[in-house]
Amino acid sequence: MIRKFISRVLGRKNAGNRNQPAIIAASQHGLQREQISRGCRQTVEALQENGYQAYIVGGAVRDLLAGLTPKDFDVATNATPEQVRRCFRRSRIIGRRFQIVHVNMGVETIEVTTFRGHHGEQGEHGGNKAQTDAQGRLLRDNVFGSQSDDAARRDFTVNALYYDPSSETIIDYHHGVADLQQKTLRMIGDPKTRYREDPVRMLRAVRLAAKIGLAIDPAARRPIREMADLLDNVPPSRLFDEMLKLLTSGHALRCVTRLREEGLHAGVLPLLDVILEQPLGERFVALALEATDRRVEEGKPISPGFLFATLLWHQVLATWEPLKSRGEPPIPSLFVAMDEVLHVQAEKLAITRRIAGDIKDIWGLQPRFEQRSGKRPYGVLQQPRFKAGYDFLLLRAESGEIDPAIGDWWSEFLHAGDEARAEMLLPAAPASVKKRRRRRRRPAEGSEQNPDAAE
Repeated sequence: MIRKFISRVLGRKNAGNRNQPAIIAASQHGLQREQISRGCRQTVEALQENGYQAYIVGGAVRDLLAGLTPKDFDVATNATPEQVRRCFRRSRIIGRRFQIVHVNMGVETIEVTTFRGHHGEQGEHGGNKAQTDAQGRLLRDNVFGSQSDDAARRDFTVNALYYDPSSETIIDYHHGVADLQQKTLRMIGDPKTRYREDPVRMLRAVRLAAKIGLAIDPAARRPIREMADLLDNVPPSRLFDEMLKLLTSGHALRCVTRLREEGLHAGVLPLLDVILEQPLGERFVALALEATDRRVEEGKPISPGFLFATLLWHQVLATWEPLKSRGEPPIPSLFVAMDEVLHVQAEKLAITRRIAGDIKDIWGLQPRFEQRSGKRPYGVLQQPRFKAGYDFLLLRAESGEIDPAIGDWWSEFLHAGDEARAEMLLPAAPASVKKRRRRRRRPAEGSEQNPDAAE
C-alpha cells in the first residue's frame, strides 16, 4: 500500500500496466541536468537530434536519487548499435554477448545500449534470438525491443529508471523510485528465473544492498542460498570483475559480511570461512576492508593486488606454517604456500597475471621486513612494491599478528635521514648463527633456496 501511495504521489497513471509508466517531474524527484556529466548530456542530445529516443539509465539515476555520486553514466536508446555508430565519429561497437557502443566525448567514454527485448522473440528492430545454456544462463542476447521491454529486462526496480535531461523527467515502469524511498531492493520478474539467466545478479543484489543501504526483498533473498551453486557456471573472469566492483564499492566490509550471510562466498572466495574462523584472520580482514572503504570515501586509488593479498594472507600463513614446522627453509616454503593458495583461488576467480604478481610481491616482502641489520633494510626500501608491502606490514601489526615494534621501526626508518638510519640498524646475527644457517642452506647454494646467494 505504501508503494502504491508513493507511486500515485509521484504521478503514476496506471500502476497495473507496465506500458504506462510513471512520468516523474523534476519538482518531485529533485534531479537536475547539471548533475549529469557534460559528455553524457551531449550524447543524449545528439541521439535525440537524430530522431532517436535516448535516456540516462540505470545506476547513475539510482545513485543520484540516493544522494551518491555516480562513477559513470550509461545511455539507453531505441537506435541500433549500427545507427548509434553512425551518429558519432569517435565511437565503436564492442561486445559479443551484449552489443554496445562506446562513444568518446572528450575524456569521457559513454556506454550506449539499445533497448532490449524479451528472450526468445524478435524485437522491434530484429536482432538475434537469445541463447541460453542448460541451466538457463544467457549466453548471447542481442534481442532489441521497446523501452518498456528494456525496463522489464533489467534486474532490479531501482535500476529500471530512465532520466531525460531535456525534460528533466524520470520514466519509472516498476516503482523503482518508490522502492528507493522505502529502502527496498526488489527484483523485476520471478527471482529464480532471473538468477538462472544470470547468477551474477545474486552478487549484485548483495553489493547494491550494502552500497545504498537497502534491504533485499524477501522474495528476492529467499532463493539465493539454494541457488548459490549456479555461480560455478559463471566464467571466473566475470566473477573477478564483479568481486572487484564489490570490494571497491566503498562498503567492502559490509559486502563481504553479507556474502557470507547469504552463502555466496563459497562461489567466489572459497577460503573465506577458513580465514574468518581464526580470530586474527577475522580482525586482519576487517581492518583491511575498513581501510579500503576509507580510501574510496577519500577518493584515493585502490590496488586490487593489495585487496586480494589481504583477503588471502591468513590462508597463506595456515599453509606456510606446517611447511616450516617440517624443517623446510622459510623463504622457499613461503613461495610454495603462496602458489598453492593462489591456485585454489584461481578455480573461482580469474585473477590476472599482473595482479597475481602484485599479490606475491606484497607477500614475499613480509619476511624481509624482519631483517633489520646490515644493508638489507636499504634493499627492501628499493623494492617496487615497498609501499604496498609496508602498508600490509602495518595491518599485520595492528591486527596483533606480529610485534607492533616491527612496524614502528620501519615507520621510523622510512622517514629518517641517512645518519639516523645507520644508527637504527640492529646488530648482525652472531657468527655461530650465521654458520648454522649456511650449513642448513649449503645443498641449495646459489639457488633460490639461498636468500644470501640471491642477494
